[in-house]
Amino acid sequence: MEGRAAAERLVWAVDMLDIGPRERVLEIGCGHGVAASLVCAKLDGGHLVAVDRSPKMIAAATKRNAEHVAAGVASFQAAPLHEARLGDAQFDTIFGVHVGVFVRGQPGRELEMIRAHLAPGGRLFLVYQPLVAAQAARTVATLSALLAEHNYAVVAAPIHDLASGRIFAVVAEARTADR
Repeated sequence: MEGRAAAERLVWAVDMLDIGPRERVLEIGCGHGVAASLVCAKLDGGHLVAVDRSPKMIAAATKRNAEHVAAGVASFQAAPLHEARLGDAQFDTIFGVHVGVFVRGQPGRELEMIRAHLAPGGRLFLVYQPLVAAQAARTVATLSALLAEHNYAVVAAPIHDLASGRIFAVVAEARTADR
């Protein structure tokens, strides 16, 4: 059941991203690379960079997406987000599914890294499926406050019920001096 729940969760998350064919996408915490595969299937001229702090997960994700890597559509990097080698890359969409630092840590350096690499008009998606459905609204509020504190504007926070449970995404844009 967990495999189907994970797939259902990731399909919903990638659908929420509304990826265009030429988008530049950064996935934070790519795990086995299932969401990366779903994103790459939507790209035609775009590119996905996926990072995960676990070398084992990056190996699995790279293997799963070998065709996308060979085609130059995807690249994978074993590093925590704040240590990732992204150069001056800019991304239209940055997303993470169940990335713990945003709900259980002090994500200041991660949010600064995201800000540095989020293209003008780009979007950040943080997706979670809490074990207790009633926690979704509270977690949305907590994440929204955290993002506002770090100068992001929350533009959407859909909550949806899947067969495997309640899921939500907090969608944000980096505030600029004129917004």
